[in-house]
Amino acid sequence: MIVVIQCAASKRTDAGHLVTTSGKSVEFVGCPKMAPQGSDRVYARPDDFREDGTPWRKVLQTYNESPGDNPHRLCHAFELYKDKTYRRLVECFNIENVFILSAGWGLIRSDFLTPHYDITFSSGVDAYKRRRKKDHYEDYRMLPQDTSDDVVFFGGRAYLPLFFSLTDAIRSRKIVFFNSKSAPPISGCAMRRFQKATRSTNWHYDCANAFIDGTIRI
Repeated sequence: MIVVIQCAASKRTDAGHLVTTSGKSVEFVGCPKMAPQGSDRVYARPDDFREDGTPWRKVLQTYNESPGDNPHRLCHAFELYKDKTYRRLVECFNIENVFILSAGWGLIRSDFLTPHYDITFSSGVDAYKRRRKKDHYEDYRMLPQDTSDDVVFFGGRAYLPLFFSLTDAIRSRKIVFFNSKSAPPISGCAMRRFQKATRSTNWHYDCANAFIDGTIRI
C-alpha cells in the first residue's frame, strides 16, 4: 500500500534553505514579486532559475543525489512539517511507501530532502504564498506510475486536482477520503467519506491517524 498526504503550512523553524551562488537563503513562494521587500532572503518559485541559469528544481534534485553531509540542513519531507501525523505514517507504512503532495514541489517521496518553502493552494493566506490554477509548475512525480499497489490519499479538496493530475497514469486502485457531505467530482478514484473528524480544517490529520490506528479501513 502507498499513502499520500498533502503538505502543511506549519513547518519546522530550523528547516534549512537552498542558497544562491552568493550565499543568500532562498525562500520558495508562489509569487516572488508580491513577497515582502527588504528581506535578507531571495524569493523564488521552484521553477525559477539560479543566477547561473540552473532551474532551482534541478538544483534540488542534484543536491538529493549527492547530499554529502547535508550542508544546507534540508529536512526529509516527512520531517519538514510540524504535525506528527507525517512521522506516524512513515513509522506505520515505511518511508518508501509514504509520499507528500506538495503545493511547491509536486508528488515527492517522504525521504526527499526538501527546503523550507511557503506555497499553498489554500485561500486566506498572503497572496504571495498562493499557487493558482494558471501557474505552471514542473511538478515532481516520484510515485512510480507503474505501481500495482493501492494508493490512499489524505488531503483537502483544494489539493485533489493536483493529486489527480500527478497520478492519472496509475492504473491501480486509488482511494480518496473526503469530509464533505457529497463526494468531490473526481473520476477514476474510489471515494470514502470520513465523518469522525474533530475539526473542519486539517481534518485529514484525524483521518490519517484513524487509518493508522485501524479504526477506518479501505
